[in-house]
Amino acid sequence: MTASDSAAPLKFLIYGRKGWIGGLLGGLCKAQSIPFEYGAGRLQDRASLIADIAAVQPTHVFNAAGVTGRPNVDWCESHKVETIRTNVVGTLTLADVCREKGLLVINYATGCIFEYDEKHPLGSGIGFKEEDSPNFIGSFYSKTKAMVEDLLKNYENVCTLRVRMPISSDLNNPRNFITKISRYEKVVDIPNSMTILDELLPISIEMAKRNLTGIWNFTNPGVVSHNEILEMYRDYINPSFTWKNFSLEEQAKVIVAPRSNNELDASKLKKEFPQLMSIKESLIKYVFEPNKTVKA
Repeated sequence: MTASDSAAPLKFLIYGRKGWIGGLLGGLCKAQSIPFEYGAGRLQDRASLIADIAAVQPTHVFNAAGVTGRPNVDWCESHKVETIRTNVVGTLTLADVCREKGLLVINYATGCIFEYDEKHPLGSGIGFKEEDSPNFIGSFYSKTKAMVEDLLKNYENVCTLRVRMPISSDLNNPRNFITKISRYEKVVDIPNSMTILDELLPISIEMAKRNLTGIWNFTNPGVVSHNEILEMYRDYINPSFTWKNFSLEEQAKVIVAPRSNNELDASKLKKEFPQLMSIKESLIKYVFEPNKTVKA
C-alpha cells in the first residue's frame, strides 16, 4: 500500500454524496479543512472509478454509498439485483480498484449481520467480536452485507466499519434511528448496539489518518433499548410523547423481512480510542442535551 502517512497532506475521495453519512462526512472535512471531493462515478463502473481517482488524486477513499432501501430494508427484498449491484459488485469493485492504486478504503458497512444466539444471549453483555462470522440472514440486505464483508477480508487495503442503527443530533433526519422509532405506531423493546454519528464519524476520519485496516465494530460500547431511547426523548425533547410496544411476533406481521438485534463488542475500538463514550453517555452529550427543550 502507498496510502499517505500521517505527515502527508490529506485529500479524501468520498462516495455517497446524496447519502446521510456521505453528506455528514463532507461537512466534517470542511470543518477540519481537509480537502475532499465526491466521486462522480458509479461504484459498479470500474472505468468511472479509475477516472475519479485520476482526477482527484486522493490519499484515502471513503465509501458511504450503498443500498439500504426506501423507506427501509424491505425494499431490498423486491429489488435484489439492484441491491447486489451496489452492495456487492460496487463495493468489491471499489476495493479492487483502490488496491491497484495503493489506496486505503474506509468502508461504512453494517453490524446488522448478527442476532442474539446461545453464545451471545440477550442481556448477557457478551457481544459479537470482529472475528465472529455473521449469523443473521433474515433479510436480503443483511445477506449481501455479510457476503461482501467476508470477501473484503481478502483486501488488505480496506477498513470495514460495522455501523448499527445510526443516530445523530439531527432529529429531523428521517434516517436517524431516533426519528424513525419516534414516528412508529408501535415499537419492539430490545437492547441493541448503536452508532452515535456525532462522536464516531470524526473517529473514522482519524482511523483514515492512522491508516487502520481490517474489521471494526463501529458502535459505542454497551447497548440501549428502544424504550430507554424513547424515555430519553420524552424527558429531554417532548414531555407529552407517548408510545406503544409490541412483540417480535406482532412486528413480523407488518414487515417483510426480519430485523437484526444484537450487541457488538466495541472493546477493540475503545482500546484504539480510549475517549470513546458509552452509548448512553454519548446519547446524552451529543443528541439529547443539544436538543433539550427549554422548560418554563
